Amino acid sequence: MARQLAFIGLGIMGGAMAGHLLTGGHTLRVYSRTRTKAEPLLARRAVWAESAAEAAEGAEVVFICVPDTPDVQSVVLGEQGVLASAKRGMIVLDHSTISPSATRQMAKELAKKGAKFLDAPVSGGDVGARNATLSIMVGGDEAAFEAVRPLLQLMGKTVMHCGESGNGQLTKLVNQILVSVTNLAVCEALGFARKNGLDLTKTLAVLTGGAANSWQLANLGPKMIVGDYAPGFMIDLMQKDLRLVMQTAQEANVCLPGSSLVHQLFTAAQAAGRGKAGTQALFTVIQRLADLTDVQGTGFIGEL
Repeated sequence: MARQLAFIGLGIMGGAMAGHLLTGGHTLRVYSRTRTKAEPLLARRAVWAESAAEAAEGAEVVFICVPDTPDVQSVVLGEQGVLASAKRGMIVLDHSTISPSATRQMAKELAKKGAKFLDAPVSGGDVGARNATLSIMVGGDEAAFEAVRPLLQLMGKTVMHCGESGNGQLTKLVNQILVSVTNLAVCEALGFARKNGLDLTKTLAVLTGGAANSWQLANLGPKMIVGDYAPGFMIDLMQKDLRLVMQTAQEANVCLPGSSLVHQLFTAAQAAGRGKAGTQALFTVIQRLADLTDVQGTGFIGEL
């Protein structure tokens, strides 16, 4: 049965995710700060809205996918935000990665109008968004989650209710700890291999077939080897997520030495002008620390 949906935020992830909802046969109204990002969806009969409030008007379910906590707060609570159009029974799903405490506050504001707010951050990057294989971790009202599960399954392969409001965001931060620290391990391992003269292609082939394999190694390792730092997930966004990790860890009095280190190393990548590069560009920082110049000695391998 077709449902009236809205999607706000059509970047690398959001545009592809919204497309899967259209493929599922649903009616979709969309809004993004940059209208050109909506053109592929408009060509498929999505309807353009001039604001978040207009997109949400009459929608059963509203999806949000924007970069940071202030962006979500603006989309939900702003003068032309979703709250202005919220009605009893509406479900708002936030796929952004943001502050768990801010999430809980927005859930309370929407509840005053009888609407439900689910935090539903995703993992899987641009590839997962395009292929509808995302992992989606959801916090909030369980009945609301069950009502939207069929929609989430159009976009993701693993869809899990993680508990109360904010728990989806907390689960995503756990994910980002694992992703970022594992990424550093891959960078160090390949830097060590290169410094010792190993054939990186052969090294990668044998490692991905054994216990050392990981998503980061299998997917980002080949890009590191050839110096491909095009973004699937940008360093700037990972830094935003790690900032949330460190803030939440401080609130919970948890020590995260590995996460703190990788946060600082990503800062070095940003200082070198690589904030818009993919997270695999952390490899350039490790190469500099190891003094890994190319065979002519004219620059670092994969220099942007």
